[in-house]
Amino acid sequence: MSNIIPITDFSAPELDIYARLSEIQLFRYHEPENGLFIAESPKVIERALDMGYTPVSMLVEEKQITGQAKQIIDRCKDIPVYTAELPVLTRLTGYQLTRGILCAMRRRTLPDIKELCTSARRIVVLERIMNPTNVGAIFRSAAALGMDAILLTPSCTDPLYRRAVRVSMGTVFQIPWTFLDREASVPVLKELGFTTAAMALHPLSIGIDDPRLPAADRLAVILGSEGDGLSTDTIAECDFTVRIPMAHGVDSLNVAAASAVAFWQLGRTDT
Repeated sequence: MSNIIPITDFSAPELDIYARLSEIQLFRYHEPENGLFIAESPKVIERALDMGYTPVSMLVEEKQITGQAKQIIDRCKDIPVYTAELPVLTRLTGYQLTRGILCAMRRRTLPDIKELCTSARRIVVLERIMNPTNVGAIFRSAAALGMDAILLTPSCTDPLYRRAVRVSMGTVFQIPWTFLDREASVPVLKELGFTTAAMALHPLSIGIDDPRLPAADRLAVILGSEGDGLSTDTIAECDFTVRIPMAHGVDSLNVAAASAVAFWQLGRTDT
């Protein structure tokens, strides 16, 4: 049976991971070993557990112990479950918990890029995308629309930041991903045998429905930062620069919305 612990002392060090540590501090919590991340809401936590992530403790609204959190608590056996009424938890964390439950979990070692891409035919590359909401939304679209893996350049937001995990609805645990060791991704992709498609507004862009794209045996779809888009070097090095046709004088979509369109179209193959 899980250890249910009512919160009586806001300053208890066991609550630091929920109330006082930043995302960076959680990332470094067990250095040199892997750190922690926070999963929020029953569905997200269940997806993490299904994929083998190890829970450390939980913070649960009192009424959810016998409600939506019960099944999760039963799965997690004897980890500490800190509990109080929702206003107390909101005061502690500084925000209102989604469906009244948070779970601290251990990070896992990220896979090697070659290992990740060995059997992948359609991958996503994120370049300098820093908004965790956008990263989470892109992961959700990639998982839903059949992309095989995601690579991120070093300046991207960590997909295991709380907001990214929540927006992704836990798909960050379902689709394989890892970080590149440099911002220049195209040479690495070409070494791995991928045709590269940069999503960008450019005079030489081809339409997203160009038949050469689904004909590619292995295709990497590259998306750029929210403000500046892809770097000029990335665009120049890619095999194709691809645009989504716009109407009513709109020049482009938000990167998360554009990703869903791109994955729907470019995830198809001519096999």
